[in-house]
Amino acid sequence: MSNFTLHNIPFGIFSIKNGKKRLATIINDQVVDLYALAEFGYFDDLKIKKTVFKNDYLNDFISLGKEKTNAVRRRLQEILADDKNIHHSSFTIHHSKVNLHLPVKIGDYTDFYSSEQHATNVGMMFRPNGDALLPNWKHIPVGYHGRASSIFVSGQNFHRPKGQINATDATPPTFSATKRLDIELEMATIIGQPNLIGDSIDVNKAEEYVFGFTLFNDWSARDIQRWEYVPLGPFLAKNFFSSMSPWVVTLEALEPFRVAAEVQDPEVLPYLKEEKRQHFDVQLEVILQLPNSEGVKICTSNFKNMYWTVAQQIAHHTVNGCNLNIGDVMASGTISGKTPDSFGSLLELTWGGKNPITLPDGSTRTFLEDGDTIMIKGFAEKNGLRVDFGEVRTMVLPAK
Repeated sequence: MSNFTLHNIPFGIFSIKNGKKRLATIINDQVVDLYALAEFGYFDDLKIKKTVFKNDYLNDFISLGKEKTNAVRRRLQEILADDKNIHHSSFTIHHSKVNLHLPVKIGDYTDFYSSEQHATNVGMMFRPNGDALLPNWKHIPVGYHGRASSIFVSGQNFHRPKGQINATDATPPTFSATKRLDIELEMATIIGQPNLIGDSIDVNKAEEYVFGFTLFNDWSARDIQRWEYVPLGPFLAKNFFSSMSPWVVTLEALEPFRVAAEVQDPEVLPYLKEEKRQHFDVQLEVILQLPNSEGVKICTSNFKNMYWTVAQQIAHHTVNGCNLNIGDVMASGTISGKTPDSFGSLLELTWGGKNPITLPDGSTRTFLEDGDTIMIKGFAEKNGLRVDFGEVRTMVLPAK
């Protein structure tokens, strides 16, 4: 079970059995019903309609703006710090008795490619006789627009995808289920306010547009990807499924965990140049669990292992006038560190399948097999404060 503290106060959506969806936070192992609190009048002075808390998604709540959403977060900290609250049993439910849902209605989804180590590793494998990084990589936050409709919450499983596969360019492709199913350890930024079409967001004001963050797994079919990615990039290799954790951790909860980002060389263009370059120190773990066995940690990385910051991603995304909307998801791209145990994909961990991972029972993995479960966990901890992101858990089912 994750350790959700009073400092954290993430936001999510829950329901009980076939009941209506409601907004919630979580403290320790207790889910807190925000609509029930609204019914008791705890938010009356904040001038927020109760119906905002009885909703299928967080979007309407987020659209209230940071002044009000932060006021709700502070009020929740006050309420939950009071052990003698007479209403306590009326607004808390043990986490085992609720269903958690996708936290936001996602209109658009963008996936970036912002870890230098990951991009370097992939380049070394795919272009062994050329430069690991392509000429544009240190000048722009590379990204592509993905499929929002196939993003699901933790606990939703998926069937192994099928598509065209071609091991060499000299032979015709074949059609089959992917044999190289992979994970991508990522974080997702949840956009908290829109910009008008045609308006660019200043890199030094970009974090004002961030509501919070979740864990994210951008599942990938590497053999399908190899055949299709030239000339327009990923398509069927990515759009079949992505997984997101149910709790959105606010930007404000992560303030104590800011760390300096590395100096960029070469110097970036003025619209990407930040007055204060910062990342967030969030520890990330990937656990592989085989059927009827204990999970095995196969990767430990950190959100700070990125070359491009969240602010730069947003500034670049909108520099051409592209409009973002509340609830849009911007994934970080695979987050890999400099050591082999911190590589955020099986493609890297096994170096393209050449170095299988040996598990405690003696079995091995290069890529995922049917019945395998992947869990991604994340937390930030410093000076007695802890912010937990929970987990995103997904099992691979056989191809249909």
